[in-house]
Amino acid sequence: MATPAESPFPADYVPRIHRAEVLTVQRPNHGIIRIRFGGDDLRDYPTTGIGDEYVRMFFPDEPDQEVRLPRITSLRGWEYPEGVEASEMRVYTIRAHRPGEVVVDFVVHDGGIAAAWAEQACPGRAVGINPPCGLYDRPAHLRRQVLVADEPGLPAALRIAEATAADVATVLVLEVRSPAHRLTAEVEGVEYVWLEGSGNGHADSRLVAELERLAPGDDTYVWVATEGRVNRAARRHLRHERRLPAENYKCVAYWQERAEAWRARYDELGAEFAARVREIRSADGRDPEEIDDEVEKLYENVGL
Repeated sequence: MATPAESPFPADYVPRIHRAEVLTVQRPNHGIIRIRFGGDDLRDYPTTGIGDEYVRMFFPDEPDQEVRLPRITSLRGWEYPEGVEASEMRVYTIRAHRPGEVVVDFVVHDGGIAAAWAEQACPGRAVGINPPCGLYDRPAHLRRQVLVADEPGLPAALRIAEATAADVATVLVLEVRSPAHRLTAEVEGVEYVWLEGSGNGHADSRLVAELERLAPGDDTYVWVATEGRVNRAARRHLRHERRLPAENYKCVAYWQERAEAWRARYDELGAEFAARVREIRSADGRDPEEIDDEVEKLYENVGL
């Protein structure tokens, strides 16, 4: 279990997997289901205060069933009692946090465990969520930021803008399926670049080309939350073509297009390949960016 010094939460907070009960369900645009969660077990639910904080969400086997919750082993770990089948789990960002409540935006798409649950969500149904973790980390001296996202990254991009746009010039580069999939931040003074009809599993993405056009410099922080291959291309552009310092960007893969085929290819490569990836990831004392470079090259060489 994490010690108080390691935890970003109040000293009296007891880390656990919380039972989050549906309070309301809304449709803020054509492609998102917005669910507000509350209930007795969220009364002390914490926040990092970071705009892209994310959680693991645990789902019941059927929408009207009770979810099986694991027991927490650390702020990022959990386990089930022997003989208890693990619940389906997916990662989502927190769209809004209020005392005793969290809001999560679910992108509607075919075949997703979480999206299918959200489509049938109604007050009283519940999921499990673990304590949140944030990634956005703009250095204070950078006075401009470019937030890049496709639809799964859109909720986090908007929340980051709402939390920071008063302090830093903010450009949102957002790729959506259509004008009906637009959603804007609840804050003034933000510049939007909308890329419509591309990416999101429906067509080739134009996000990296837009990054190239914007040509962010050393005074800019770039945050990218997109599909996996698009994310790798964005990071490659920022690190190797723009040659930005590592502190100037954060690239996070939020989803994987044709995920089943990707996983099948990964499994096909066997235990030796998986062990090689783990070996690279676990290397002590190496520059994290060099580690990412090596893993990405490994993936690209085998078509992942």
